[in-house]
Amino acid sequence: MRTSGFIPRLIALVRKEMRQMLRDRSNLAVGVLLPPMLILLFGYGLSFDVRNAPVAVVLEDRSPAAREAVGGLQGSPYLSPVWVDDMAEAERLMRAREVDGILRVPMDFSRRLADGDARIQLLLDGVDSSTASTIEGYVGGAVGIQALRQVDRAGKEPPAAGHVEVVQRMWFNEAGISTWFLVPGLIVLVLTLIGAFLTSLLIAREWERGTLESLFVTPVRPMELVLAKLAPYLCVGAIDIAMCLSAARFLFEVPIRGSLWVIVVASMLYLVVSLLLGLFISGRTRNQFQASQVALLVSFLPAMMLSGFVFDLRNVPGVVQVIGHLLPATHFMGLIKTLLLAGDHWPGILRSLGVLSLYAIVLAWATRRTLRKTLD
Repeated sequence: MRTSGFIPRLIALVRKEMRQMLRDRSNLAVGVLLPPMLILLFGYGLSFDVRNAPVAVVLEDRSPAAREAVGGLQGSPYLSPVWVDDMAEAERLMRAREVDGILRVPMDFSRRLADGDARIQLLLDGVDSSTASTIEGYVGGAVGIQALRQVDRAGKEPPAAGHVEVVQRMWFNEAGISTWFLVPGLIVLVLTLIGAFLTSLLIAREWERGTLESLFVTPVRPMELVLAKLAPYLCVGAIDIAMCLSAARFLFEVPIRGSLWVIVVASMLYLVVSLLLGLFISGRTRNQFQASQVALLVSFLPAMMLSGFVFDLRNVPGVVQVIGHLLPATHFMGLIKTLLLAGDHWPGILRSLGVLSLYAIVLAWATRRTLRKTLD
């Protein structure tokens, strides 16, 4: 195959696509302005952390020992105690969704505390089970710490029989901040949306305007057309990657523990996959409205729901796991989280890069097939 005119043709096509992208202000605005808006909106607006959760406190026993037992709630940044007089008032607040839980200190608390068998009742609003579980941990921790302080002030040792101390440490996200978990996933969603959505309109628009037929009578080859349409949006995507990583590091203080060059290479490779997916959809549908809808259905929504961004795929049915692992977003999701939070784990990095490379090759071949010089 003759390749002498490949470079001049490619340069001419890239210039054409670049001018067309710059003229289309709406697409350019989506590519440049939407990523920081999504990062800020999801980064600041979406959080799994529970802070200042209102908990009604009912002191049926008003002794100093009972007050001291629940005193740890007042110093917690995660809990906001609401002092009420009786259980009826606490239940009313719970039914009105004004509090997320009720902590009840029974009347015989002091007596049972002296006998070594004191109990405190915790009632939780189970409508939001995730928040309820989190509050349960916070209340248990606050009450337990206060009990240890009382033992320490009394100068007594905790009972040795049956006493087991658990020393807990969390790796990779020591503070348990949900933003560190969410922001790497947002990078995946942004690149998926920008890559697949923007390029899904390119070929379909040319089919609608009839400009693609004029290219078919020129020596331009399908792969040259694919590369030319990728080039301008690779530049836009590179800017988006820089903005996403800068926001992750400086706005949300997410650590970057892996090699920066590996993160950039992996992000660019996934961007290529997303762009090729959009071009393939555009070439198959030949209609801008249909292409945009298909792009959202097969790229962004599955990436949000089935890639591990919202929940761990190991906790879903087997069929859903298989579908999730067929998505390129799933492999990039695990890779970018590992690179940012855990560091360079080369077996996992090479495996994920290999899978993404395979997707890029297959999609490039499939997109080239949609641009054969035929009008049927």
